[in-house]
Amino acid sequence: MKRFFLLTLLLGLLAPTYAQLSLPPSGANQKAMVQQNIGPLAQVTIRYSSPDVTAPNGQSRRGKVWGGLVPYGFTKQGFGLNEPAPWRAGANECTTIEFTQDVLIEGEGLPAGTYAFFVVAQESGPWTLIFNKNTDGWGSYFYEEKDDALRVEVQPEATPYEEWLTFEFSDRQANSTVAALLWEEKKIPFQIEVPNNNELIVAKLKGELIGSPGFTWTNLVSAASFCMQNNVALDQALIWAEKAVSEPFVGVANFTTLSTKGQVLYQLGKNEEATATMDKAIQHPTAGALQIHGYGRNLLASGQKEKALEVFEYNKEKHGDVWPVRVGLARAHSAMGNYKKALEHAKIAH
Repeated sequence: MKRFFLLTLLLGLLAPTYAQLSLPPSGANQKAMVQQNIGPLAQVTIRYSSPDVTAPNGQSRRGKVWGGLVPYGFTKQGFGLNEPAPWRAGANECTTIEFTQDVLIEGEGLPAGTYAFFVVAQESGPWTLIFNKNTDGWGSYFYEEKDDALRVEVQPEATPYEEWLTFEFSDRQANSTVAALLWEEKKIPFQIEVPNNNELIVAKLKGELIGSPGFTWTNLVSAASFCMQNNVALDQALIWAEKAVSEPFVGVANFTTLSTKGQVLYQLGKNEEATATMDKAIQHPTAGALQIHGYGRNLLASGQKEKALEVFEYNKEKHGDVWPVRVGLARAHSAMGNYKKALEHAKIAH
């Protein structure tokens, strides 16, 4: 008998391993994934198995999910390490959340990587979200606190009924988003922020612009414009703007490149150089009436009324009696208190 047992064991060890059959997931808890970009570089991916409020036998568990199916606090589950553990934030394997860049979760730092995501529900007060380094475990049976990378507290919210456990992203901003777990009538939101998103983008642009994308002035202008719009890396923006104007075989002096350089100089506080560059821009043959008008409007917005009037008058000299010219002159005279002249130009523009 003993020899038969040993032979059976040996044959089992030597038996070939076959691929898993394409059967429904355990408990019919379907696998799901949601993904969200924060800016062009940072990406958040949540993978989970989605249970429903209705039990496999068809019985509704509505009103029995929180504090019942999902226990409050840490609980022993009678399997694995059998130590107090959090809820797996889903079903079957542990829920995972992946960040391609370093992030802030509810203002707390978390390095880029993939984490098991656990939730500690409470009957009252804030709930605890856990980001754990061990992503290989089934559920939370083998959870260990020593593997926690981050814990944060959030306040659950009431939400319209959700039959299936679902993750979603909302309040999507340039540098942040809010992720949330929704199930039954609870919502557990948490903010994800990429604090240095613009710096990451600038670093990416620098790498790209030393390759073939840097061999066209339009890409250099786009990179400089991004820096201006986000008030980041302005010294680098000036380098790109200058290359767009004068880099051999790449740079082209036209209204777009010259005005981009002028705007960067203004933003850097180099006003004399900026004004001289913008004068070149509006005098260039590629400068249209609308473009010159736009520059004059910017001057008015910054309080440079006299210079704005000078630009609008130059626009009339260059482009004649077209509506941007008259509108610009009306605005400039009005800003300087010359309302009679402003009205004259406004009537002609109308």
